[in-house]
Amino acid sequence: MPRVALYPGSFDPVTNGHLDVVRRAVVLCDRLVVAIGLHPGKKPLFSAEERLAMARSEFAPVAAEAGCAFDCTTYDNLTVAAAQKAGATIMIRGLRDGTDLDYEMQIAGMNETMAGGVHTVFVPASPAVRPISATLVRQIAAMGGDVSAFVPQAVVSLLKTKFPG
Repeated sequence: MPRVALYPGSFDPVTNGHLDVVRRAVVLCDRLVVAIGLHPGKKPLFSAEERLAMARSEFAPVAAEAGCAFDCTTYDNLTVAAAQKAGATIMIRGLRDGTDLDYEMQIAGMNETMAGGVHTVFVPASPAVRPISATLVRQIAAMGGDVSAFVPQAVVSLLKTKFPG
């Protein structure tokens, strides 16, 4: 039976931290599904289509190099429902620090109660990417700062289209 993992997030934008998690996740599964959450109450910088394109262009080569099948989708319901729909038994969650761990442990417990066949696997971030968050990247880019140390080069270019200046 193939091991299918779901890696959920907003990916607004894709960061080097996300890439770090994907590099670690593709060795844990046979198929990785990146699931981009769409929340009606949030106004993302990038559209769903833009985020899908970013995720595909940055993550697919990493998966291919590892021999892992890759897919990318969106969802607007519970993350565990998206995992079940994708046939995933593994939910990948990246951890930057203890605060992330506390929050993610609560979510993992709730998810496991709702969908006992989906098990959360925590992937600790590499030290170099621990401080990176998409929120901070957006803020730095909006204020004209250099985000090239935090996101792939293609994403730097996309951010410049959102914040010309």
